[in-house]
Amino acid sequence: MTERTTERRKILVTSALPYANGSIHLGHLVEYIQTDIWTRFQKMRGHECYYVCADDAHGTAIMLKAEQLGITPEELIAQVKAEHEADFGDFLIEFDNYHSTHTDENREMSSLIYNRLRDNNHIASREITQAFDPEKNLFLADRYIKGTCPKCKTDDQYGDNCEACGATYAPTDLINPKSAISGATPIEKASTHYFFKLPEFSDFLKKWTRAGHVQDEVANKLGEWLDSGLHEWDISRDAPYFGFEIPDAPGKYFYVWLDAPIGYMASFKNLCEKKGLVFDDFWKQGSDTELYHFIGKDIVNFHALFWPAMLTSANFRTPTKVCVHGFLTVNGKKMSKSRGTFINARSYLDNLNPEYLRYYFAAKLSSGVDDLDLNLDDFIQRVNSDLVGKVVNIASRCAKFITKGNDGVLSNTIADEALWQQVAEASDSIADHYENREFGKAVREIMALADAANEYIAAKEPWKLSKEPGREQEVLDICSLGINLFRALMVYLKPILPAMANDAEAFLNDTLSWDGELHPLKDHQINKFKPLMQRVEQDKVDAMLEASKEALAAAVEQPASGAPASSPLSDEPLADEINFDDFIKVDLRVALITKAQHVEGADKLLQLTLDIGGETRNVFSGIKSSYRPEDLEGRLTVLVANLAPRKMRFGLSEGMVLAAGDKQGIYLLSPDSGAEPGQRVS
Repeated sequence: MTERTTERRKILVTSALPYANGSIHLGHLVEYIQTDIWTRFQKMRGHECYYVCADDAHGTAIMLKAEQLGITPEELIAQVKAEHEADFGDFLIEFDNYHSTHTDENREMSSLIYNRLRDNNHIASREITQAFDPEKNLFLADRYIKGTCPKCKTDDQYGDNCEACGATYAPTDLINPKSAISGATPIEKASTHYFFKLPEFSDFLKKWTRAGHVQDEVANKLGEWLDSGLHEWDISRDAPYFGFEIPDAPGKYFYVWLDAPIGYMASFKNLCEKKGLVFDDFWKQGSDTELYHFIGKDIVNFHALFWPAMLTSANFRTPTKVCVHGFLTVNGKKMSKSRGTFINARSYLDNLNPEYLRYYFAAKLSSGVDDLDLNLDDFIQRVNSDLVGKVVNIASRCAKFITKGNDGVLSNTIADEALWQQVAEASDSIADHYENREFGKAVREIMALADAANEYIAAKEPWKLSKEPGREQEVLDICSLGINLFRALMVYLKPILPAMANDAEAFLNDTLSWDGELHPLKDHQINKFKPLMQRVEQDKVDAMLEASKEALAAAVEQPASGAPASSPLSDEPLADEINFDDFIKVDLRVALITKAQHVEGADKLLQLTLDIGGETRNVFSGIKSSYRPEDLEGRLTVLVANLAPRKMRFGLSEGMVLAAGDKQGIYLLSPDSGAEPGQRVS
C-alpha cells in the first residue's frame, strides 16, 4: 500500500547514466519517462524527493570518437551533454540535477571509494595478458578485434564469437586477427590489473538480493550467478584511456563501470552544494532515507552485485530498491534502423507531442521486467481515444455552458454526489499503483473513471437541456460536476502529462495538487477553454519514421565513431549477396526444445535436445546469457537441419538454431503458433 503523506519521506532517485557517445533514442526513454513519472508523483504527494542523473563520459569509445572528430574528449562530452539535456528537457524529464561523470566530484568520490576498498583489503592486483594494437599503442577489448572464425572460416568476425556459426572462442583463436581500429595485427602483451574481490561478498549478496531490493524475477537471475560462483572484477584499464587515474597506480585508470555508478553520488553531491543539502543524510550507512535506482535489465549485474558490494565495503548505504525494466520493441520487433523504427528522441520531437509517448509508455508500464512494445497503430488509437476522446472531451463539452451561461463561475452544488465520491475515493488506489510502479494499472483505473464521467454527461445531455427555458441551473450543475471530474482526472494524470496539466491549471484557474483528500471546486471562477491536446495524425507518425531513416542515412555517410559498426539495437551490416540456388540449399525446420541444460565449463553455451518430427538432434547454442534452461523446454524454434555436424570439445553439435543478437542480449527465433516439429520453414 502507498505510504500516506502524513509521514514526509526523503527520497533520492536515479536513472542509469546515458553514454556520452551518441544520441538519446526511444529505447532509452522508457527508463527516463518511467523514473520521471514516479518522482513527479512522489513530489505531488508532498515528499522530499530528488531526481539526479549524469552523462557517462569515460571509456575507450569516447576517446576514439573524439580522435576521429578531431576534437578533445572534453569537447565531445560537452557537446553530447548539451544534446542530451535538450532532448530530456523537451520530453519533460525533470531532473533536479544533471551532471557528468567527468567532474571533480566524481573524481573525489571514486578515489575515496577505491581507497576504502583497498584499505579494507578488497582490492587485488595481478598480471594478465591481453591483445595489444602495436600501431595505436592500445590494449584491445574483444569487440575491437576482428578476423576469420577458427571453426567455420567465415571472415570479419569479432574476437569472442562467430555470428555465422555461433562458435565462441578467445581472440587469440581467430585466424588472421586484425585490430578493428588500425588494421594492425594484435600482439599479446602483459600488464598489471586491479581487481575488486567480489567473491568475498557472496554471502552478503545472497541475503541482500532476496531482501526485497530487486524484483523476484531479477533475484532469481542473480541467484543463478551467485550459485555458480562470482569472479573478481577487473576495475582497471591501461593508458591511453579517457577516465580517472587510479590514485596509487600511475598509468592505470578506473574502468568506466567503476566510476559510472559513483556518478549518482557525485551528481547528488553537486546538488547538495547548490541547494545546501546534507550529503550524508542520504548516503551514510544506516540512513533512514530512501534510494531508488531505475535501470534496464542488461545492467543488473553492475547495480545489484558489484554496486552494493562496493558500497558496503566503503561504508555507504545500499539501495532501497533497484527497479529493473525491460527493453523497447517497435511493432513487435527489435528497434531497426533499416525499417526506420530505430527512432532518436529528436526525430520524434520534431514531429510529435512528447506527451503522446509519455502517456503510451505509462499505459503499458508495470513493475516487472517484460519488454514494452510501441505498436504505432495502437499508439495512435490509444492516445486519440483516451486523452482526446475521453479526458479532454469532458472539459470541452462542459466548459462553454459555464463560461457563457454563468460567466465562468462553477455551481456551488454537486449534481451527483455518488459519482463524485467514486472518482475522489479512487485516489488511494491510483496512488498505490503509482507508488508500486504499476502505471498501466493506474491508467486503466483513470480511464474507467473517465468513461463513467462521459457516460454521465452523455446521459444528461446538457446541450439539449440548455435549449429548454428554465433549466439553466440544472445545466450549470451538470457541467460544473463535469469540470470537477475532469479536474480530478488531471490530478491523477499530472505525473504523466505535466504540460497538459499546466494548461489545465490555466483553464481551471487552480493548482492541481495531490497531497491530501480531493475536494470539488464550488463557486469558483474558471477561464475560457482552449484545446488541451490535438489528435495524433498518421502523417506525423509517417514523417517521424521517414526522418529516422534520413538521420540514419546521414550517420552512415558520416560515421562518427572509431568503434565497430555494430551497436546495441542496431541492424548488423548485411553479408555478401547470395543467389536463390544457394539459399534453397538451407533446410530450415521447426524444432521442439525437449530438454535444455547448462554445459559444464562453457560460459556462453546451452545444450539443447531438439525434436524435429521423429528425429532428435543435439545442438550447442551460445544463448546462455539470455535464457534459463527451464524456460526453453517446450518452446518451438527454427533449426538449420542440414548444417554439417561440428565436433566441439563439449560434444557433437548437429545443426544450429536461429537467433538474433546484440550487446543487450540474444533472442531465439520462434515460429508462429500452430507450427509442428519437423515442418519445413520457407
